[in-house]
Amino acid sequence: MLSIANLRAAYGESEVLHGLDFQVEPGEIVAIMGRNGMGKTTLMKTLIGIVPAKTGAVSVDGTEVTRLKPYQRVANGIAYVPQGRQIFSTMTVQENVETGLTATGKSAVSPRSIYELFPVLLEMKSRRGGNLSAASSSSSPSPRALASDPKVLLLDEPTEGIQPSIIKEMARTLKRIRDQRGLADRRLGAGAALRARRRRPRARDRKRRIRARSAARAASTRRKVSRFLSV
Repeated sequence: MLSIANLRAAYGESEVLHGLDFQVEPGEIVAIMGRNGMGKTTLMKTLIGIVPAKTGAVSVDGTEVTRLKPYQRVANGIAYVPQGRQIFSTMTVQENVETGLTATGKSAVSPRSIYELFPVLLEMKSRRGGNLSAASSSSSPSPRALASDPKVLLLDEPTEGIQPSIIKEMARTLKRIRDQRGLADRRLGAGAALRARRRRPRARDRKRRIRARSAARAASTRRKVSRFLSV
């Protein structure tokens, strides 16, 4: 799906990527790990074309995109979700999402393809991007990127600013997106059993309360994940 051969990139005379070679297969999720300044974001920007490659080749599904402009790479199946708050503040949530349609030729976002994954968008799709909280406007991953029907989804620091308690749920959501769409995914990173006494109604009632609280917490977590993964 994504093939990299002898990829080198530099800022002026300072080379950051030193001849990378790797492949990402369809449906595969790959995480790039490393300290600050190691070139993780530079790799993402080189794959999408923001930083030009010095040498080497980048191919998507057998098509070389190394010399293409970023918008042409999007049309060939690469979607990039940058780190931080990167939305159009004067446009509504719906308009922000629909900017991803330019690569597909479609005129509207399929409710099933986006809003089922991010139901919170239905509640705030008419709200301007500049009026969203920092958490709500974080793109991780952005429905805007998914609207372009990508083959490869590049996520730069998808868990930045996200509370640890919902990161696992976020991972499950990303896997669901991968499974539904058949994407290749590149990401940058960064119980004891409950016991109750038997044959006592009070113990059974306590179990029911525990299950109810667990279900409520799970529902709350899903709502938080949906908020953090939107736009």
